[in-house]
Amino acid sequence: MKKLGIFVGENENWTFFKEIFEDFASRYQVNRFQRKTVRTPVLSRRINDRMYREGIHSVLKNSDVCFFEWASELLAAASHMPKTAPIVTRLHSFELADWAPRIHWDHVDKVIFVSEAIRRRFIDQYPAHAGKAVLVYNAISTEKFFPVPRQFDFSLGMLCTIAPIKRVYEAILVISELRDLGYSPTLHIAGGPANGNVQNRYYLAVHRLVEKLDLQQAVKFYGHVDKPAFWLQNIDIYLSNSYWEGMQTSLLEAMATGCYCLAHFWDGVEEALPPDNIYTSDTDLKQKLIFYSQLTEDERTKRKNQLVEIVCQKFNLANTKAMLREVIDSVS
Repeated sequence: MKKLGIFVGENENWTFFKEIFEDFASRYQVNRFQRKTVRTPVLSRRINDRMYREGIHSVLKNSDVCFFEWASELLAAASHMPKTAPIVTRLHSFELADWAPRIHWDHVDKVIFVSEAIRRRFIDQYPAHAGKAVLVYNAISTEKFFPVPRQFDFSLGMLCTIAPIKRVYEAILVISELRDLGYSPTLHIAGGPANGNVQNRYYLAVHRLVEKLDLQQAVKFYGHVDKPAFWLQNIDIYLSNSYWEGMQTSLLEAMATGCYCLAHFWDGVEEALPPDNIYTSDTDLKQKLIFYSQLTEDERTKRKNQLVEIVCQKFNLANTKAMLREVIDSVS
């Protein structure tokens, strides 16, 4: 059985990777990097840095292939070590700006991208490594996320970190403007503040905005939700208001559960949604929301079913698992 080294940082998100890891563990002999630290009165930082590098090197040299779920800190360190095994990484989104310049790409054999838009950006920046760039879409389990009938009641949902990149503040202003026009939308926001810090300014500003606009009955905060599939079943319209994404997992989950989905025109969203579901301005968003609210139930169902079909055909987790294994096997 092939030895597969797995690298996921202790502070890196496992949400997108848990089921993929389980699939890898059933087909390879996995050797997962786990950082070890010691606490000593003196020299602890120097000792821990040495243990960190030795731990990475140990997994590298004792694996047939190494897979880095994020093209970030661990890959930056590993790529500058002597090459002992082929390296495959997934690059989701933020890594392109934050970590890619620190990575020795000559030591990386394949780079998997979750959207064509991010793959294209990488090739623009690193044309010499275009041959390593592989598209394997982010995906979700259609067994866990499946369509559930619901009655339209103009409930909008956002499932995201409450951070500037997600533009939650602007979404709340749209809700206020629609209510001023005589409509009765509600906005349901699941997710906590960036880095879990409830004192960050954006998080506080978003909550204060709701108070100042007297929208406490129209905008609801849920914090972290453990069962997103169940939470999404109570949402009519999912809103992806970000200005940057890789391939937003929560958007795919919402599509799969039968939400009607609208998204700001972040680069790559056109790979998931039809043109009619993408907006550029807040005015455009308001018009699309009003238009959808005035459709017949049959027409709304037709449009939601179209999104379910897109997920099943293009973003199915079973297909993504198989494609990831193909990439890993191709470098060994």
